[in-house]
Amino acid sequence: MATSAGDRPAFLLPERGVLYADTLLPGFTGDVRDLIELDAAEKLSRQASSAPAELFAPAEGLTFTAPYRRPRKIWGIGLNYVAHAADLAESVPTEPASFIKGDHTIVGPDAPIELPPRTLTERVTAEAELGLIIGRTCRNVSEDEALDYVWGVTTILDQTAEDILARNPRFLTRCKNFPTFFCFGPDLVSLDEVYRNVASLADVEVSTVRNADTARTNTVANMTFSPAHLVSFHSQVMPLFPGDIISTGTPGALVVGDGDTVECRIPGVGHLANRVVATVATR
Repeated sequence: MATSAGDRPAFLLPERGVLYADTLLPGFTGDVRDLIELDAAEKLSRQASSAPAELFAPAEGLTFTAPYRRPRKIWGIGLNYVAHAADLAESVPTEPASFIKGDHTIVGPDAPIELPPRTLTERVTAEAELGLIIGRTCRNVSEDEALDYVWGVTTILDQTAEDILARNPRFLTRCKNFPTFFCFGPDLVSLDEVYRNVASLADVEVSTVRNADTARTNTVANMTFSPAHLVSFHSQVMPLFPGDIISTGTPGALVVGDGDTVECRIPGVGHLANRVVATVATR
């Protein structure tokens, strides 16, 4: 429902066009994160759907960026598909293998994924993932009620300096937190919209694609820990806030190099593509 058009938060209705948030809500100066709190999102969705045609602008020619840049936190989940753990000759975790990423890692669609200097890492992987967008503050929620706190989902490409991780699993934070190592968007899709296409999140299919070759595909049903479990589990650790992101794990990681294009494809959710480049500047 919500995306960022240029520097202006907006609602995107494919059949009608773009409705800027500050047009629907005169005086609005926040970002997309402020539009997805569940207590207000349903009302906003109805307002956007019923807004007069003259308030909409064409989507053609606009640049869509990362939906927002300042989540309170990003949780990543490692080895959450049994098949991916087997690819890496790893045992399947008995608890979510989670880590936190900083918001400095965020870039949007079509932005470059910059490879760190080869003095730091020589093997970077890209991983397509389904992202959960928290819509209401939650703490100590049960698995049965966990999805009531999820506003919707998005497409993610999560990067890893795999050779750093291979040296020592305690280096997980370092290998996940280089700039541009978290791409997401352009679309945020509410759970209501997702359920128009599938009966449950378990039916959602995630694919990692490199240079138009679909290398890894799997369905959420084959996760070791379901989206509901991940929300419940992490809400026991710390509060989750509107706009927080849980990146639920990948069906498969692909080694990438300068000039590659990698994609996350999730039917009914979206398509995210980013090109890979050698480091062009020091950050």
